[in-house]
Amino acid sequence: MIRVIFFLIILLFSASFGLAQSSWDDFTRKLIHAAIERTSHQVIYDGSYRQIDYPGGDVPDSIGVCTDVVIRAYRALGLDLQKLVHEDMLGNFIEYAKFWGLSRPDSNIDHRRVPNLQTFFSRKGTALTQSSNPADYQPGRVAVCRQDQVAACLLVLGVVFQPDQRHVT
Repeated sequence: MIRVIFFLIILLFSASFGLAQSSWDDFTRKLIHAAIERTSHQVIYDGSYRQIDYPGGDVPDSIGVCTDVVIRAYRALGLDLQKLVHEDMLGNFIEYAKFWGLSRPDSNIDHRRVPNLQTFFSRKGTALTQSSNPADYQPGRVAVCRQDQVAACLLVLGVVFQPDQRHVT
């Protein structure tokens, strides 16, 4: 049975960053390990807007939302989603979610918004088609789950892993 950290969005995008197929397993293993490691931190749910450094900026480690788990897991592997999303939004802003009423990208918050990460991964050709079949959500994938019953939180983001992968080294 596949288990999910926080829930489910999109597909792992190793090919988009020049990672060879032979390193896919190693990258996947490291991403799962980094995401699982993030669950050992005590974090207060707080998605408020904050000014942060760019690139490599982050909200305080003691706060965050589902996207911060994924952002921090990718950052542990040397991939800065803040920088990658911001740079993509600079050249393709019209393709990103316009829910926020912005007229330009904002490196302080854009990478922390699920619809923006959804658009980013989709633009990189790695969008995962929604499915009710658990086998379609392979370990190492980043996935989105719609949470219609949860007020003020319509989309949730996380990394998929199998129970036997909790102790990946």
